[in-house]
Amino acid sequence: MQPVIIAHVKRKFHYYRLLWFKHDLPAGVSVFFVALPLCLGIALASGTPVYSGLLSGVIGGVVVSLISGSALSISGPAAGLTTLVSATLVSLGDFHLFLLAVVVAGMFQILLGVLKLGVIANYFPSSVIKGMLAAIGIMLIFKQIPVAIGYDQPAYWTSGFLNIFSVGHFMGNFQNFAHHSSPGAIILTLVSLAILIYFNRTPNRTLKRAPAPLVAVVAATGLNLLWTAMQSPLALSPAQLVHIPDNVFASFSFPEFDRLFSNAQIWRSGLLIGLMATLETLLCVEAIDKLDKHNRITPINREMVAQGIGNICCGLLGAIPLTAVIVRGAANVDAGGRSQLSAITHGLLLLVTMALVPFVFNFIPFACLAAILVVTGYNLAKPRLFRHTWSLGGKQFLPFALTIAVILATDLLVGVSIGLLLSVYFIIQNNFKAEYKFSKTRVGGIETYLIKLNSNVTFLNKVNLRKTLDKIPAYSSLVIDGSDCNFVDYDILEIISAFGSKAHDRHIELHLLGIQEVNVDSIH
Repeated sequence: MQPVIIAHVKRKFHYYRLLWFKHDLPAGVSVFFVALPLCLGIALASGTPVYSGLLSGVIGGVVVSLISGSALSISGPAAGLTTLVSATLVSLGDFHLFLLAVVVAGMFQILLGVLKLGVIANYFPSSVIKGMLAAIGIMLIFKQIPVAIGYDQPAYWTSGFLNIFSVGHFMGNFQNFAHHSSPGAIILTLVSLAILIYFNRTPNRTLKRAPAPLVAVVAATGLNLLWTAMQSPLALSPAQLVHIPDNVFASFSFPEFDRLFSNAQIWRSGLLIGLMATLETLLCVEAIDKLDKHNRITPINREMVAQGIGNICCGLLGAIPLTAVIVRGAANVDAGGRSQLSAITHGLLLLVTMALVPFVFNFIPFACLAAILVVTGYNLAKPRLFRHTWSLGGKQFLPFALTIAVILATDLLVGVSIGLLLSVYFIIQNNFKAEYKFSKTRVGGIETYLIKLNSNVTFLNKVNLRKTLDKIPAYSSLVIDGSDCNFVDYDILEIISAFGSKAHDRHIELHLLGIQEVNVDSIH
């Protein structure tokens, strides 16, 4: 038996080795080149140390992939969480407390997976989720504008999205733009944007496969190095370049667990990060599963546990929170990835790069990373998305638009909650109309009304049904037909039974089909 087992293990090892060399190694390298600038840029947009984005990419690539049941999705820092992360940092005022919130987020995700609540995303209307992502995209774009022009006054953003348009704040900053901005940074931003747009729109398939963000980073870095060598006034200052310490591992920050219960905001922020990360992950996993040529379906609850463990590791080691990321997953599919080995390969490459050559990152201008994030924000909030949602009608567009407006005015949690409430209102309104049909005919000279109850009638229909019954005129006939009902709420039966006495007083001939009257007087 033992030689058979050994032979089986050898065959398995040989199969995965061939799979890795032929498919997952090239795919992992391709995803690495896509993920590298995004990890740096998302950390920049989040207001956290740049290495924390790289570390999040490593954990997402190695730890999450080892646990996850998804063959093709790849996790790492996500643009969709940048606004929430930066707002959490401001509210908590301490990176160590923020890391505690990330640990709480991970525990929340594990709890969702263990309780098999991974289907939570299905209960959020798509219009609200689209509105949330579009609002994040808008904020991401505006947040990167100061960085893109080399503006060195970070207070530009700290007062919130709407306040940057107040007369004193905006005009004060605008008047100082010429003094604080950098022509070199603006040129690098424009060059990076041109590369990203061209690579995205070119019909050349070879160029489309190239990692456009990496090309933009290399081009901008090379141009700034040339300016520096020529001592050009366009050369950027050290403050406008990425800075990663030589001994990056010695710079790691760790959470202070003795302060875990010192601030309720830690728990509130942790639960919100966990919820938003869960929504983004589940949406991404669903999209990547649709791209899988082998039709493999990701086990959602196992994915939640994997994401939760990954985020706990992020909090413990000083990284920003992670989710499954559609950009990396799509790049993995396009590059021919077949299994989790491609994700693990990309994570190990990020780790090796961060450990052995951290000084290379210090030549990268912030301006080109800002350009990458502006394009990312645009992809989240494309005008086409607004036009498409508008074409679906008010019941889709209003929650979408309201979610965006409230998020921009307040924060993510309030915006999503308001959008969700509006969607629920439309659902209830539709329920009022859908659960019974009202018609009028004339039989033998007598006005005859028919209320046809549908399959399920709940207490949500009480108000509308009572109004309809009150409109039945005297000296008429009314038929209430519940013969096709699977369920009629007791509250509805009470209203119909109570109407019986009113019908007698108003000389209305009442006929009930398939409806059992209840004793209304017995409850008083």
